[in-house]
Amino acid sequence: MSVNSLSGRFLILTTVFVMLAEVLIFVPSVARFRQDYLLLKLEKAQIASLALLADDMIDSDLERELLENAGVYNVVLRRDEVRQLMLSSEIPSPVMATYDLRDPGALELIRDALNVLITPGSQIIRVIGNPVREAGLLIEVTTETGPLRAEMIDYGLRILVLSAVISVVTALLLFLAVRRFLVRPIKRVVEAMMSYAEAPEDARRIIEPSASVTELRDAETALAAMQRQLSGALRQKERLAQLGGAVAKISHDLRNILTTAQLFGDRLERSEDPAVKRAAPKLVNSIARAVNLCESTLAFGKAEEPPPTLDRVRLADIVCDVIEAERLASGEHDLSFSEDVPGGLVLRADPEQLYRVIGNLARNARQAIIASGEPGEIAVQAEETESEWVIRIRDTGPGLPEKAREHLYQPFQGGARKGGFGLGLAIASELVRGHGGRLMLEATGPNGTSFAIHLPKVVVHLDAAAE
Repeated sequence: MSVNSLSGRFLILTTVFVMLAEVLIFVPSVARFRQDYLLLKLEKAQIASLALLADDMIDSDLERELLENAGVYNVVLRRDEVRQLMLSSEIPSPVMATYDLRDPGALELIRDALNVLITPGSQIIRVIGNPVREAGLLIEVTTETGPLRAEMIDYGLRILVLSAVISVVTALLLFLAVRRFLVRPIKRVVEAMMSYAEAPEDARRIIEPSASVTELRDAETALAAMQRQLSGALRQKERLAQLGGAVAKISHDLRNILTTAQLFGDRLERSEDPAVKRAAPKLVNSIARAVNLCESTLAFGKAEEPPPTLDRVRLADIVCDVIEAERLASGEHDLSFSEDVPGGLVLRADPEQLYRVIGNLARNARQAIIASGEPGEIAVQAEETESEWVIRIRDTGPGLPEKAREHLYQPFQGGARKGGFGLGLAIASELVRGHGGRLMLEATGPNGTSFAIHLPKVVVHLDAAAE
């Protein structure tokens, strides 16, 4: 057992505190012993004086024997306001102190006892007290402190030995109790943490709360919850890494396919058919965006979107492209679209990323309305203030479910619809933060959902924008 261990320190502290408590008990005990010792002398002196009261004439030898048996030099008894020297003998030295035991205070007794202990040698003292059985007004004796000091030292040593034994036994019992109820459970928690650190993916190494002490059980419960959360995060990280590799492979092949489709789209632009001429540019633009997205995915080596390439963008054109794409995707469903974007509104943004942000929000709204089976409307509105551009996407869908609101911008943490992955909002939020702006959920409920994109007109630090 090490001194620096919890058990060792607790054992030492317990011994020290118990000894301190015994010392606090020892001093009053010694003071009480001195008082009882002196009162006993007074009682013996009173008994010796009774012989003189019974016979006024006693010889000197009997008087000396009575004084020796009482352990005093003389006895003075006051009866009926008359002070009488009952027994006396020669006093070897002057009286050094007088102690009145008729009504002493606790602090006074302790002080007088300590004075006896720290004063070496033997001194003559006068002791005054009340006679037993009301045999007079007071009794006064003269005695020496040598025998009293020796008796007090002997009594104190016995008390100290007993205190030491009690301290050791108490400390040992407390040590065993602490080791049983605290040290062992703490060691178990430490061992569980070390075992979990070796293989955090192994769910079998998550600690099972079993401590009987409430605080330790709460600590084990919190540790188990943290371990489960960490294990889940590690498993998700591994799945994301695997997904990233799969997406890179798919993007590589998809880029090749889209490149071929782009070549065919270029040929369609040369067609003389009026309908083809109107649709071909939009088809080519859509394919170009898809190719660009695939190339960005292949060049994407971190868990972040690439920084935006800012340019002056006419917002109405992007909103128009998004609405036309979503109108085509809605098919025969009773879904209407509206836009309220000033034709001359120009903002500073990355056109491709802004298209993805608005497109993801509109796509989520369309899918939610179609999944509800009810008719609905999607509206895009934009306004400009002195400090920022604000773009709102509103829908009349069923609103976001509770799980989606709890993990609103976290990928793979619950989509807004069954079968969704929760990627759309996560991507949109990250792209908006890359512009120094913020994506906010303004309202959601049975009457619909409203998101607002806030893009600052001045350059804002990314951390400040995230806050």
